Amino acid sequence: MTQDLNVVIISGISGSGKSTTIRQFEDMGFFCVDNLPTDLIPKFLMLCEQPGNEIDRVALVVDIREKKFLQSYREVFEVIRNRGIALTVLFLEASDAVLIRRFNETRRKHPLAKASVQEGLAQERELLAGLKENADIILDTSDYSIHDLRNVLKKHFARTVNGSKMAILLVAFGFKYGIVADADMILDVRFLKNPYFVDQLRERTGKCPEVISYVADREETREYLSRLHALLDYLVPRYIREGKSYFTIGFGCTGGRHRSVVIADLVREKLEARGYQTSIRYRDISRG
Repeated sequence: MTQDLNVVIISGISGSGKSTTIRQFEDMGFFCVDNLPTDLIPKFLMLCEQPGNEIDRVALVVDIREKKFLQSYREVFEVIRNRGIALTVLFLEASDAVLIRRFNETRRKHPLAKASVQEGLAQERELLAGLKENADIILDTSDYSIHDLRNVLKKHFARTVNGSKMAILLVAFGFKYGIVADADMILDVRFLKNPYFVDQLRERTGKCPEVISYVADREETREYLSRLHALLDYLVPRYIREGKSYFTIGFGCTGGRHRSVVIADLVREKLEARGYQTSIRYRDISRG
């Protein structure tokens, strides 16, 4: 039995936003699977519980595409809960008028429709009535924009770290090997004195105390960090308020081994002291 695994079952009426929802769960760090056969759900969760796996949050989309689900979901849910796994059933719906409009706009065919979308919706609502009745959370997405749906899902399911709902990735890199393509912000630290031109520091990296001291113990570095911390203190809470899930900052020097590594580490230290969830990558530290 485990108390660590959390599972969200996402279901609901076709066109109500399940595809958008599963993408949001991916952004929140869930391991996501769409349309997993019902019989495989308990076996799949057993794999997630195996020692060494780092999966602790799972989101699964199940709906009328898998016909056996309607016959066995009660039994499957009971098996999951009896194993001590935290299970939340999220059911999405919307008004017929909105759903019909969405189907017309996307030119999709309702999976149960023979003559009309409305006919398919009526049959689907009947089939899913029992599941809806047993859902833990029911969301009517009729009036939701994508932004609204994202905010509601985050309110219910986002993991927070000291109030932060955004993961910050810091990347130290060398401009000679190209910039970080997916960075939200690129900061050039090549104006700082370069340890590469000091014979005893050239072959070392920004993880060595001597290099750290050489870069950090300078007035221009202290002033730069002071100004940068003030900027991030202003920006990060506003990105979180906007609903941004990830924020990547690239710190670039010439080769990515000295100055960028030191500055990235110092900025990470300050962000973590502020309570933000951070990670770091030294992209080019091992290059010659």
